[in-house]
Amino acid sequence: MKIVVIGGSGLIGSKLVNILRARGHEVLPASPASGVNTITGEGLARALAGADVVVDVANSPSFEDQAVMEFFQTSGRNLLAAAAAAGVRHHVALSVVGADRLPDSGYLRAKIAQEELIRKSGLPYTIVRATQFIEFLGGIATAGFDGQVIRLSSGLMQPIASDDVAAAVADFTLGGPINGIAEIAGPERESMAGLVQRYLKSTNDARPVVADAHARYFGAELAELSLVPIGQARLGTITLGHWLKTAGAVHK
Repeated sequence: MKIVVIGGSGLIGSKLVNILRARGHEVLPASPASGVNTITGEGLARALAGADVVVDVANSPSFEDQAVMEFFQTSGRNLLAAAAAAGVRHHVALSVVGADRLPDSGYLRAKIAQEELIRKSGLPYTIVRATQFIEFLGGIATAGFDGQVIRLSSGLMQPIASDDVAAAVADFTLGGPINGIAEIAGPERESMAGLVQRYLKSTNDARPVVADAHARYFGAELAELSLVPIGQARLGTITLGHWLKTAGAVHK
């Protein structure tokens, strides 16, 4: 089976490409660096020729509200049109758990817009919504630092390691379209402030973390369950503690 991975050189994409190739499939990692640009449309028809499945794990280079909306809408329209023209039989896209519950976030509004384009495209599809990646806890700490303390939401998180994300997306890619949404999450549920405090302690970062119910995340104030699955979800196996002892070591 030929599978095209849009964003195939990124954190998730590169892992996904390796998994799918190891399972015996022809996999094309596509990105602007390889001459495939979903914003301009350059190289899309060539890349998708003969493809059975396209997986979109690309992300916007800017999280500014207008820029991120333009990215996901333009990229989504171009990719879906090219996939339909090529006769692709399964469109898979990576999205975010809770995106539909946080309309104040410009980034998450853009992800919902992307999802809507996919649903209306007429292509068989699977949308995989993931919780926040463990790898981004350091970035969350940076975003919450006000010069004295790191102020973060007390809302719950269920962070998932990128290895678990890639494994799950690979399974959904090969499992056939569900024409709906599947959710994946990490094995542990804890407050955002608590998780980041654990991460910082492991990296010998002494900055204090303050839990604040009004602290914003991607522009939105969180309720307790805004970022965690409400119903059924596939759970990863890598805990924060395990990640910090193994994969996390290279990020210190």
